[in-house]
Amino acid sequence: MMRISRRLLTWAGAAAGVALAVAAATAPVAAAGSVKVRLGTLIPQGSSPYKHLQDMGDKWSKIPDAGLSLTIYPDGRMGDEAEMVRRIRAGQLQAGTLTVVGLSEIDPAVTGLQNLPMMFRSLDEVDYVGQKLGPMLEKRMLERGFVVLSWGDASWVRFFSKQPILVPDDLKKMKLFVWAGNTEQESLLKQSGFNPVPLAATDILPSLQTGLIDATPMVPFYALAAQVDSVAPHMLEINWAPLVGATVISKKTYDTIPESARPAFLEVATAAGKAIKADNRREAIESVEAMKKRGLQVHALTPETEKIWRDAAEAVWPKIRGPVVPADIYDEVVRLLDEFRKQGGAEKQ
Repeated sequence: MMRISRRLLTWAGAAAGVALAVAAATAPVAAAGSVKVRLGTLIPQGSSPYKHLQDMGDKWSKIPDAGLSLTIYPDGRMGDEAEMVRRIRAGQLQAGTLTVVGLSEIDPAVTGLQNLPMMFRSLDEVDYVGQKLGPMLEKRMLERGFVVLSWGDASWVRFFSKQPILVPDDLKKMKLFVWAGNTEQESLLKQSGFNPVPLAATDILPSLQTGLIDATPMVPFYALAAQVDSVAPHMLEINWAPLVGATVISKKTYDTIPESARPAFLEVATAAGKAIKADNRREAIESVEAMKKRGLQVHALTPETEKIWRDAAEAVWPKIRGPVVPADIYDEVVRLLDEFRKQGGAEKQ
């Protein structure tokens, strides 16, 4: 997790927090107080990230003279991530644990952390680029009324499908989930010969069950929690892209937190973010093993099929630059990856 810049918070007179999550809980996590934080997320209720958010809320409630309480709405019960961002702007929510899909509704620059298929070769590279871009992205978010408390990821997005996927041509025969509202990505997929079906993330499982879609990109942790493997029992083990996210809070809400309580508030949020990221990466591996016991068939890339996928991904990179990822951010990600690799950065998965 990247820690939010204290200088940035001082410069802007704002800051805030919450952590990685999903959907709706009905009861407050902490006792009611004068600063009530309602947080929306897609994180499943009862999952380890959810429990870390609960712990964060409990610790917030114990900060002296802060009057803080946290209510978590997991499982997308406050809508998809675009809707959550709208609710935060309207004051119906105060915070969210969001992926790049939701964060890009605040500022499109964050797409450079995620929407680049097979550009990142390791999680070390994901960390390096994220740490370098973090302060700039936080500043841009702050200018738009949001404070970033922590960054993280849920490891690699894989492809889950009803029938085996070994090469891109297999996927082109299927109806593929894409996030609703991402028209640029949908258009690019169509141009590349795929059949994208735009839906809300909460519609993935029922759409697989009814045949509206045949395949979906997803991190194993969420696939296990949502039992996606029960209807899509094949997984292509490909490091397609990291699923990156952040916990954000509205600047307006952060400004209501007593100044004396803000250091402890931020420290708790940062610690929760680090714990969520560590668990997400560990559980990405454990989730696959658990699903294999339920019958999931994992299809590993061979050197030959990996080259086919990489060639296909690299062919669309120039089309991503600009329409999907802002050109200046795209160029900076490429520069940072080249810098990291020249320094001999390790390639841990």
